[in-house]
Amino acid sequence: MRNMVLTLGLTLACLFGATNVNAEPPAIPAQATEQVSQVSADTQQKIASLTAMIQEDVNLLPQSKGEIKSIAEYRIENKTIELRSIIDELVKAENIDYAFVTPLVQSQLAFLDKVGDYLNNDIIRLKSSVTNSSDDEAILLQVSAREFERDHYLKAELQTINWAEKVNIDVSNIKQALRQRLIVRADKLQSLVTYTQNELQNAVAEATAAGKDISAEQKMRVTSLKERLKQNSTSLSIAAELLDQFQIDTAHIKQTLFSVSGDITQDVLNFNVASSLIEDWMNVAKDQALDNGPSVTFKIVVFTLIIFLSSLVAKVVTRIATKAVSSSKLRFSKLLQDFFISLSSKAIFAIGLLVALSQLGFELGPLLAGFGIAGVIIGFALQDTLSNFASGMMILIYRPFDVGDLINAAGVTGRVSHMSLVSTTIKTLDNQRLIVPNNKIWGDTINNITAEHQRRVDLVFGISYSDNIEHAETILKDIVEQHPKVQATPEPIVKLHTLGESSVDFIVRPWVSPDDYWDVYWDITRAVKMRFDAEGISIPFPQRDVHIYQK
Repeated sequence: MRNMVLTLGLTLACLFGATNVNAEPPAIPAQATEQVSQVSADTQQKIASLTAMIQEDVNLLPQSKGEIKSIAEYRIENKTIELRSIIDELVKAENIDYAFVTPLVQSQLAFLDKVGDYLNNDIIRLKSSVTNSSDDEAILLQVSAREFERDHYLKAELQTINWAEKVNIDVSNIKQALRQRLIVRADKLQSLVTYTQNELQNAVAEATAAGKDISAEQKMRVTSLKERLKQNSTSLSIAAELLDQFQIDTAHIKQTLFSVSGDITQDVLNFNVASSLIEDWMNVAKDQALDNGPSVTFKIVVFTLIIFLSSLVAKVVTRIATKAVSSSKLRFSKLLQDFFISLSSKAIFAIGLLVALSQLGFELGPLLAGFGIAGVIIGFALQDTLSNFASGMMILIYRPFDVGDLINAAGVTGRVSHMSLVSTTIKTLDNQRLIVPNNKIWGDTINNITAEHQRRVDLVFGISYSDNIEHAETILKDIVEQHPKVQATPEPIVKLHTLGESSVDFIVRPWVSPDDYWDVYWDITRAVKMRFDAEGISIPFPQRDVHIYQK
């Protein structure tokens, strides 16, 4: 109900904002303000005050212009909302004070009658100013806007009639007249919507044919017709809504709305509309089936058969390609093997699909050209993804690593568990799974830790300046040579390296298998500490003397 009140307020604001010298603003009839016990004195005072303020602003409109007129319209809108809201609450009350409410409802009926006359006069004035000139589009838009305002006035009138029936006012003649007006209005609006829709289709066709040479007038006409069609469709929808309250069949109206909007809403989708649409579609389908049924059926069978055979051939080709790339002497990487296997099967199926589509009557030339244009558009939209794809191709060709390799790339260290043309999945040493885009990997330094069969372990051990150098060197060589995972060739290196600030430093560099790197590193470090402690060799550590001076 709040929406209905707001609607009337908007109608009044637009109404009194019109510049029509021939139409006088409607007067607000005097309200009954006789105090009765059921209605509080505050409510009576508020009704009287709102009525006086609305009447004052209405009287001010004819000689007002510019912002002063806008302020008056704004006041009329808000005060009317308040007034009708109070009346609505009084009518809905459990104990209606008929002596007080009845005059209020009667005054609203009289007021709305004057509002309707005012709108009709203004619409007639606008229509009479159409002269087949370039200004006609703007005038027709104003007419559509006025009709849209009249829709909300009609909704307010129906609400007021319902009020009147509730307070036992005989409005049967008014209700019957409104019903007849709505029927005639809906018929005119339906014709107007259909006409505007056809005009819009013609205007769009002309604009499309003009292409780059489209004129400003053509653009303006398309825009204007769209706006008019939107307003007219909304008006027709409101008319159907009001007719539904009179229990009048509106299925044909809602079919028209559906053809314009192409959107089945809860209001449009009722049984009559749905059954009518289904009946039309079934008739079309029946005619098509009788005329083209045998040929279409044969084409569908051929299409299905070609797709089925293509899928079988693709599976056979996949098996052959899998066996070929896995046993090839070229030693393809895992990524390259997956690429060739996937490419071969998809290529076969794509060729079969194109052949099948040609059997349905599709022209392959325009279709392939369309794919090319779509590819360019998609390429611009997916630049980052295509960058990853290009990087994946470079990794596929140059093979800097393969599945199972331990690598350090893009700031990540771990084993490669899966590769694709877009990303690489790396499982870190602490068992985390990271998916890294290929352009991050290809654009950075790639360290393939397991690419070589040998890896050198670099260790540094320090002894005190007072310890025996030869003895320490002998211990280090003995520890390295006795470790079972240290390889004999290349020969391990144990050399005195630097004379540090607090220690004599040895470098220890044995060669191991990449998989044994950390085992050897940790084992030798532990063994050196234990042997040095047992042999009395000290491992110096930084010390600092602090001197405290007292004054």
